[in-house]
Amino acid sequence: MTSTATLFTNIGELRTVSDLGTLHDAALVAEDGIITWVGAAADAPACDTQVDLEGRAVLPGWVDSHTHMIFDGDRAAEFEARMAGQDYAAGGIAITMDATRAASPERLRELLDARVHAAHLGGTTSLETKTGYGLDVESEALAAQLAADAVGDVTFLGAHVVPPGADPEDYVDLVTGDMLDAVAPHVQWIDVFCERGAFTEDQSRRVLRAGQERGLGVRVHGNQLGEGAGVALAVELGAASVDHVNYLTDTDVEALAGSDTVATVLPACDLSTRQPLAPARRLLDAGATVAIASNLNPGTSYTSSMNFCVGTAVLQMGLSLDEAIRAATWGGARALWRHNVRGGKDRTGRPAVGTLVPGAACDLHVLDTSHAIDLAYRPGMPLTHSTYVAGVRVA
Repeated sequence: MTSTATLFTNIGELRTVSDLGTLHDAALVAEDGIITWVGAAADAPACDTQVDLEGRAVLPGWVDSHTHMIFDGDRAAEFEARMAGQDYAAGGIAITMDATRAASPERLRELLDARVHAAHLGGTTSLETKTGYGLDVESEALAAQLAADAVGDVTFLGAHVVPPGADPEDYVDLVTGDMLDAVAPHVQWIDVFCERGAFTEDQSRRVLRAGQERGLGVRVHGNQLGEGAGVALAVELGAASVDHVNYLTDTDVEALAGSDTVATVLPACDLSTRQPLAPARRLLDAGATVAIASNLNPGTSYTSSMNFCVGTAVLQMGLSLDEAIRAATWGGARALWRHNVRGGKDRTGRPAVGTLVPGAACDLHVLDTSHAIDLAYRPGMPLTHSTYVAGVRVA
């Protein structure tokens, strides 16, 4: 099969999120979905096909490293009550559990495909998604299978919350036994909600170690509703990421800064639960790696808009535009072990994501503006022009 090289040219502002920095009047070349050249448009090589981006700004596609896309129903009434002053607690997950268990596989697949497409429409090119709304063996296995067909990274979150009527210790036994057996062929990661109203530190450790024994990478929901054990546990077990991180002690911040565990902040969730915005500025200043993700879910962050999350990080969390873009691209890739290790490839030799360098995936977010700062300067405006995954336009 003959390869075809495509030139993406007339890029007004190319933010490579790499040592190449930001280029103006730029171009890049992709072949078989992989970037082979980046530089000034005037120096671009001849190619088989050409895409004129008409002076628009181009970024790496967003890498959304934390979503919950497999569910049916919504929790609009719960959200309205919370906006009227009711506190958030983890128990609302059970409402979604009932709706998700009742949905057919065809219905769940249709909903998942629509959510992936919506993410593409907003410039997202790499997605992680979790199980966790079935909470029985059959439903969790189905969720894992559906997710594996739709996104690049799948996380087992059977330990999302203890289902109503279940004994917590018996349920942890199920999660680490039959449920893990059923999902393991379809997932790369294991996660746990280490938080009051969900799972204790000891229960969380049991869940995560069981996943590690099956060769799964570790992720943690932690420190969302108050100071707790989530961050320390994530660092202890070498987790790729600990997510939420709203309430951190100085020891937590120091631990993250001294580790390879990414602190993933979820600004849309913070706003929707009226929790304090996660301290991304404090984490960056301490030397920690920060990612930004959407946390798409029906209860606490019903959005896949990474544009919104990045704009919020700049306007309300104290990040510069460069820092916010980096967190939502390279940071997300780090949180999924998909970042550039060498030559545009990740740690397993796959084309890296979250960066635009030779060897990396040609995943592009083309903005309908010549300046990426408009993500914050013009908040809420529809700024995504087009999205390319592996060099192919998907939105």
